[in-house]
Amino acid sequence: MKSDFDNWSDIRVFLAVMRTGSTLAASSELGIAQPTVARRIDALEHVLGLVLFERDTRGFRPTQNAHLLRDEAERMESAALSFAEKASTLRRPRPIRITAFAANLSGRSTDIFNDFSARHPEIEFEFLPGARVFDLMAGEADIALRLAWTQPDPELVCRKVSTAQFTMFCAASYAERHGFPASPQELKDHKILALRHDAITPRIYKWLRQQVPEERIYQKFSEASLRDAAVRTGQGVGLMNVRMAESDVKNGTLIRCFDPPEALNVPHLILISPDAYRRREVRTFVKFFAPRYAAIYK
Repeated sequence: MKSDFDNWSDIRVFLAVMRTGSTLAASSELGIAQPTVARRIDALEHVLGLVLFERDTRGFRPTQNAHLLRDEAERMESAALSFAEKASTLRRPRPIRITAFAANLSGRSTDIFNDFSARHPEIEFEFLPGARVFDLMAGEADIALRLAWTQPDPELVCRKVSTAQFTMFCAASYAERHGFPASPQELKDHKILALRHDAITPRIYKWLRQQVPEERIYQKFSEASLRDAAVRTGQGVGLMNVRMAESDVKNGTLIRCFDPPEALNVPHLILISPDAYRRREVRTFVKFFAPRYAAIYK
């Protein structure tokens, strides 16, 4: 015979009466009226087709049926408490995990994060700096500040920041010794410092190889910061982000060799995992961060 039992809260009443020995004590523990406790026990017995308590002037005495069901009831209670605890954890804001080049997480970007944190101290961040391309759809990160050298997954939430431009730069000290290439055709006469990272630069490296023979590539770097440091110290000529190099150009440390080739233009995007974007704190952050971050690159 199929049981019609479907009221999980009756298990809580059942256990309270089992533990306290009376509907009066159970009502006090549960914070509900004594008649309600008694009605819930009657309803549970009716649905189960079992007598769970013997009633007398001394209270409610559990029957053998009640004792046999107690372990199952306590497992249900434990599962319900675990369920509630898990739901509470999910309601609490989790750290927003952001991946980007270290340079995109410093300077004026830091001010935006600080301003946001002052307004929303309950929202925390986990920063994942570096060249690795994290898989947002697989949940490796929530937000990426990324140059889209390849077409991003169309399921990602996307905000365009700017169009990044690249061209060749050299230090003033290098130009004093060797001059500088005023066009791509002159690169073959100079020491080239190249960034070689399969995840982010195949297009850049391919463009370089179209301009210069392999033997003119003086050094190869796996990190942009190391390549840029070598350019700034006059070791050779390197392809750099125009926006990132502009302050060095203004103070005379670097020389921009020629205008940015259009073939190296690349969208600068904020990409957000759709699962992360369903979280209220992520939407709140993106609404605050995106226009301020884009303003840096205008």
